Formats: sequence, C-alpha cells, structure tokens
Amino acid sequence: MRFIAFDLETTGTLPGVDRIVEVGAVRFVNGEVEAVFSTLVDPERPIPPGASAVNGISDEMVAGKPKIETLLQPLAEFCGDDVMVAHNAAFDFQFLTADYKRAEIPAPRGLVLCSYLMAKKVFPGLANYKLGTLVQHLQIDAKGFHRAEEDATYCAKLFLKMIERMTGSHLNPPPLPNLVSLTGKPEVRFPVIEPQPKQLNLLDLL
Repeated sequence: MRFIAFDLETTGTLPGVDRIVEVGAVRFVNGEVEAVFSTLVDPERPIPPGASAVNGISDEMVAGKPKIETLLQPLAEFCGDDVMVAHNAAFDFQFLTADYKRAEIPAPRGLVLCSYLMAKKVFPGLANYKLGTLVQHLQIDAKGFHRAEEDATYCAKLFLKMIERMTGSHLNPPPLPNLVSLTGKPEVRFPVIEPQPKQLNLLDLL
C-alpha cells in the first residue's frame, strides 16, 4: 500500500488569512517510509507568540526559508495522485487549497482522508481523538508533537494501525470507498486549479 501522510504548522487557524510556516509530507510504501518532503516556510509576516508557543517555530527559524508559492508545485509533484492522509485533515486541506488557488498552481490529485474521523469509528470509546492521545493509546513511539514531519509520521503510523485493526494486516487495506465511508463525509479531493488568463492592462501597451 502506498500513501502520503501530511501535516502543516501555521501562524493561526484561518485559511486564506493565516500562513503556513512548515510543511511535512511523508510517503509510505508497504508500511515503510519511502520519501520525505519537509521544510520550514517563510510566512512573510511575524509569527504570533501563541503560534510559536504551540509549535516552537520562531521568526528566526523561518528567515530565509522558501516562500509557500515556490513549494506548491514541488509538493504537488511529490504527492501526485497518491492517497493523502492527515489528522483533522479539513484544517490542512483548507490551508493548502487557499494557497493553491491564490497561486493558481495545480494541486495534488489524490483522495484526502482524515485519520481523526476514521479513528473515532475504528477505536471507539476513547476520551478524545487528539493525535497525542491516539499515539499514546496505540503505543506508537513518539518524541514530540506539533512539528510537521513528526506529526505526519505519527499520522501515518496511526493510519497503518487502523488498517491493521480492520483487516489484520497493514499490508491489506480495505477498498478506498470503505475508508471514505469511515470518515462519515463525502469524498474529498483538492480542486482542479487552472491558471486564469490575466486581464490586459492598457497601461502595459503604452
């Protein structure tokens, strides 16, 4: 089985308003890490203290790092049409969608699954379904949270544990429609984004 687990760290909680400060995407093939796309991102604005308190990312750490516009195409090429998994996927999906639309760059083409929604069905009865709670419950080795690559990796391991719980082996995933049905939501994919023709400015002709 092949899929991409991904996670973002941001300056706040409002897609299209707040900005991405870190991207982490990890490709798993047959339960093992095959490739990693991970980088800090210059948000082109100061990081609020509240955000830094959560993820530990400071203005000094992102100074001189790539801007999100330069990372969107490489990220889409990395993800291709692979299934993508994130914990509370709506948050990360909405942030990336806003940036792909703003930049008019084609987005990843794969189905997007939410491990948070799936875990509520696969592991009922837990006090909550935060990533840290699930990692602890499933005894997944973890060193820290709220950094993109690390959280993406924990999400991937959680996803594999769910598949194992459902089928007896993480190498034997259920059909994709069954995984989608576990989220209780319709199928989610990034919108097809095509560059829009620019309006001609008469001043450019003078």
